[in-house]
Amino acid sequence: MLKRWRTRIVLFLAVLGPGFITANVDNDPNGILTYSQSGAQYGYTLLWTMIPITLALIVIQEMCARMGAVTGKGLSDLIREEFGLRATTIVMFLLVLVNFGNVIGEFSGIAGSLELFHVSKYIAVPVCAVLVWLLAVRGDYKSVEKVFLAASVFYFAYIIAGVLSGPSWHTAWVATVRLPSHTVWRESGYILMVVSVIGTTIAPWMQFYLQSSIVEKGVTAKTYAASRLDVIVGSIFTDVVAWFIIVACAATLWAHGMGAIQDPADAAEAMKPLAGSWSFLLFAFGLFNAGFFSASVLPLSTAYVVCEGLGLESGVDKRWNEAPFFYWLYTLLIAGGAAVVLIPNFPLVKWAIESQALNGILLPVVIIYMLLLINRKDLMGEHVNSRWFNAIAWATAVIVIGLSVMLMVQQFRG
Repeated sequence: MLKRWRTRIVLFLAVLGPGFITANVDNDPNGILTYSQSGAQYGYTLLWTMIPITLALIVIQEMCARMGAVTGKGLSDLIREEFGLRATTIVMFLLVLVNFGNVIGEFSGIAGSLELFHVSKYIAVPVCAVLVWLLAVRGDYKSVEKVFLAASVFYFAYIIAGVLSGPSWHTAWVATVRLPSHTVWRESGYILMVVSVIGTTIAPWMQFYLQSSIVEKGVTAKTYAASRLDVIVGSIFTDVVAWFIIVACAATLWAHGMGAIQDPADAAEAMKPLAGSWSFLLFAFGLFNAGFFSASVLPLSTAYVVCEGLGLESGVDKRWNEAPFFYWLYTLLIAGGAAVVLIPNFPLVKWAIESQALNGILLPVVIIYMLLLINRKDLMGEHVNSRWFNAIAWATAVIVIGLSVMLMVQQFRG
């Protein structure tokens, strides 16, 4: 029995990475801003979203990991092969557009966090952009993955900051398991925040990156069981972190009537007099870690998507001359995102929340493609979806579509 468990643990550690990394990049500066704003503006009333979102995240991420392990191909590859180049091009274009907005948010998080320690963004952003670029260009897959896994651990800072903020635990637990009053659904701002929370937690790019990482890591159907655990652990951990971010901002900013924040650094700064210096330091450090971590992964994800969709070579294990388009796109995304952040008075909050809403609107399209692929027996064999997985994935797509329509109707009415 002991030997069997030891074998399982070794196997889990061997495949640990793709699921845990992908889920944790979810909590990037755009995500932190979205969670912070939801807690600051609506208090504890959005905590109920965490349970269904976690369940949906596990199901959708597991589907991607399974497709990667069974087919040995990335999601873009499968979409191109099964639905044609036109469909792939449309999805790629939308993802590049949304992901570029996300990359801008990552460097904004780096700039905001270091400005709290009096480091100018005109120094911090270019230096970090170069370091991020070197990480992928000069490293191989194993070394890059180790750095990403180490960065994931530092998200514990937000859990500690949430505890130190002194929230009303009873109120938080009740809000987590009980739906809010029906009156909030009449407010377009609340619906926008719900769509944004979904979009930042189950972002479309995650599915492409996870499946590509599973393929590049060499996970097969035989070793897939440990990868499934990797996905589940990563999904639960990232949403626990998100829960504590909302709680921290509800306990400090919302409780003191400070509903509007301009960037994630504002949340850290506001916590200093309300929850103490340690909460401030942990929140600020977590923000820098999230920005640097995500600024590395998101451009990689986008480069993977485009190269797979076009049938070009990709991967950090490839040399520059073996995958030139992959590395040039990665470089342009980093340089472009960093350059935009250096524009004075750039509207980070509006950009970040609306880009996450766009994530949410695009998500059902990606889920539907995934469902059509994973239920094909000629592609997946015995590894097709179960009824429960289909039900949860279809319900997620339908609910997000419904919320998006509600949002558009509310905004049209003004």
